[in-house]
Formats: sequence, structure tokens, C-alpha cells
Amino acid sequence: MASSRPLTNVQQRDIDSILHPYTPLHKLQDQGPLVMGHAKGVYIYDTQGKEYIEGMAGLWCAGLGFGDEEMIDAATEQLRTLPYYHLFGGKGMEPAIELAEKLKEIAPVPISKVFYTSSGSEANDTQVKLAWYYNNALGRPKKKKIISRVKAYHGVTIMAASLTGLPYNHKGWDLPVEGILHTDCPHYYRFGQAGESEAEFVARLADSLRDMIEREGPDTIAAFIAEPVMGAGGVLVPPSGYFAAIEPILREHDILIIADEVINGFGRTGHWWGSQAVGMTPTTISAAKQLTSAYAPLGAVLVPEDVYQAYVDHSAQIGTFGHGFTYGGHPLSCALGVKAIEIYQRRNIVDYVRSLTPTFEARLKKVIDHPLVGEVRNSGLMGAVELVADKATKRSFDPAHGVGAQLARFLEGHGAVLRAIGDSIAFCPPMIITEAELNELFNRFELALADTEEHVAKNNLRAIS
Repeated sequence: MASSRPLTNVQQRDIDSILHPYTPLHKLQDQGPLVMGHAKGVYIYDTQGKEYIEGMAGLWCAGLGFGDEEMIDAATEQLRTLPYYHLFGGKGMEPAIELAEKLKEIAPVPISKVFYTSSGSEANDTQVKLAWYYNNALGRPKKKKIISRVKAYHGVTIMAASLTGLPYNHKGWDLPVEGILHTDCPHYYRFGQAGESEAEFVARLADSLRDMIEREGPDTIAAFIAEPVMGAGGVLVPPSGYFAAIEPILREHDILIIADEVINGFGRTGHWWGSQAVGMTPTTISAAKQLTSAYAPLGAVLVPEDVYQAYVDHSAQIGTFGHGFTYGGHPLSCALGVKAIEIYQRRNIVDYVRSLTPTFEARLKKVIDHPLVGEVRNSGLMGAVELVADKATKRSFDPAHGVGAQLARFLEGHGAVLRAIGDSIAFCPPMIITEAELNELFNRFELALADTEEHVAKNNLRAIS
């Protein structure tokens, strides 16, 4: 859809100089980018001064919104004290130590050590390397395959993108790499069979996972990685009992359970961790995003004592632990992580998210009878509305029609930003959003939904081609 007006100078400069991630590059030249200028609270403003409610917390990450003075002060103080150092060669820094202590304190399972990265992708990439290192340390060189899931999202490095179970992360990139397996997606609405109850669906997925493990050989599989609630796959909430059904199978075969808490963590689901919301008991944990409320890049891998001791033993055999990142444990990022967790605790952010969840759920359910809406789903303050061409059959629109993307563009016109994941529209507002602001976000969404219905009808997009 071409831009209705000429591009501004700043839009043209952007197009002339930036390679945009997760963007249909072939359309950007005509549509032009939406260039943001400043932000405060849950509101962001483009360079023309137009206001938007930021309904995605940026990329699922700005839990405290924009312009929090406590975070700004913490950053300023750290930059004046120690703007950079590293953790290589046994060096240490107070912010990295203090943050690791806080993470151990709030972790959902006993944790011994924290390894820092610059992002969630790096954290999940590191998880694979650590699983390999761990099994080498235990004398199990064949135990290296990693099981992920269809529709999972774990990042964009070569390994993290391989773990991801979405086609656009694989097509054209020669991915996934060898040794990465994808088991079933636990989305009952899309993948439940006719007449199958949720409990039967869960049992079938557990059986399928067991079959995969036995087919591949348990002695070849190192780990299973899962988001408690799948984020970029469409905010997919697993049925009750899903993790309780699959975890005994994994533990029976000594397969590490990795929780990707990059999106779920730090209050988003109404629990400190998504694992607690869905009954998941991980071995190791990946964290990022709301860890610093996105005020600086930071990721982390949390490991238990027995796993850590295997690293120590292998380091003794090899001579060192040969893994790390220049900016892993950056003092600015760690100071902001410490401050963010302190704010979450002092402001009781978990309870606040729980207090807003009934309003969030009610506004989602309000649109369930709309002719475009097939399913709504949520966990705490993350949710999605799935658009369908036919409610009775759950038939999706032809992807070429880009119905979800069109709704997102209509939404920008009404002054709000949400994310189209195919034809699922994701919601993930800053956790500080007020009830009035949350209702206004949904008011603007409903206007865009009406625009989209008119667009679908006018262009006969429900027709089967």
C-alpha cells in the first residue's frame, strides 16, 4: 500500500541509510518508515508530533514505559562511576554482582550462577553452547540435539533462529542448522483435532514428544527449550497441564529443560516468571527485555549448581571456560537491571499487573463476537486477537492479503501501536499502563478493527481463491 503523501525528509534519510529488521523491504520504499521522536510514560510521538499509545512496550520490553526518572538517574550515576568494564579473566564489577544476587533471589527455581549476554538471542544461543559443553563435560559427546517447537521464537542468531519455529526465520537463511528438532505447537485453537478435548490434545502432544525422543535416541538429545507463553508466535498460551505432561518425559531421559523467559519474565504474566504462570519447572533460564525495562541491552542465562560444577570440571580439563561477550555484564546495563528489579519490587508490579488483568481480559473478550475475530487469548498483560476469514471453520485469510498488517496500519492512524504477527494482533503494553490508558488502547483498536472489516468487505478478501 503506497504512502498517500510524499515522504518527509527524515523518512527519506531513513530509507537511504538503514536496513530495517523484520520489515518487508520491498514495500518500505513506497510506504515510508514511521520515525519516532520522543516518548513519555506509555505514549510515543513521531517526528511530526503525532501521539501513539505504545501497546507493545516497544518489542515486549519497555515494562516501565518511557522516561522513568529513577532509571535515568541510575544510568547517569553509573556512567559517572564506571561507564564500562568487563568480566573476562576473573574481573568483577559491583553492578554485575548485585544484579546476579537479585536474579538468584527472585528465580523460580534454585540458581547458582548468572552468565550475562547482550540480548535474548545471545542468551538462547549461549544456552545451546552450554548444553553442549555440559554434555562434553559429562562424557556424553553424542547428546547434542535440541528440541524446540513449531511457532516458537528464540531469537535471530544462527542458532537462536534455528531454534525458532517460524518460516520467515528459516526461508532464505539456510536454516535451521543440523541437530535442531521441532515438536508440536501447543495451540489448541489451531492444532486441536475435531472432537478432541484440551486434555486429549495435551496427551497427544506428550506422546508425540516421547515418540520423537525415542526415534532420535535419548542419548542424542541434550535439551528442550520452550517459552512458557509463546510470544512472537502469536501469544500462544499452552493448555492447562501441558508442562506437567511433558516434563516427566524429558527428565526420564535426562534432557535439560530451558525456559526462554525473555518475553515472559519480570511480571508480564502476573507472576515474576512465566514458568510460574504455566507450571513449568526449568533447569536453566534465559532472561532479557524487561530485565532492564529496555533502558539498555542486557540478557542473562541462569544455571543451577550441579550444571555449573560440570562447567568448572570441564574448565579444569581444557584450561579455561572459553565463552563470553564484550558487553556481557556491562555495568550500565547491570545497574539498570538492579534498579528495574528494585522498582518492580517496590511498586508491586506483579500485583499491579494482576489488578489490570481482568480489564485486559474483558476488553479482549468484548471483540470475540466480531466477524473478523476467531480467538482471543492472554496471560497477564500479554495477549492477542486472531483474525479469521471464517469464524465457523477457523479458516485464515490468504497471507498475501496481509489483513493483520493492514489492521496495524489502520491502528497507527488512530494513534496506537500494536504488532501484527501474521493475522494475530499482539498486545503487550508497558506494565505501568493505567486502567484508563488500557481502555483507550482498546478503544483505538476497535476503531481499527472496524476499518479492517470495511477493507475486507470492500476488497472481497474472504473469498476462497
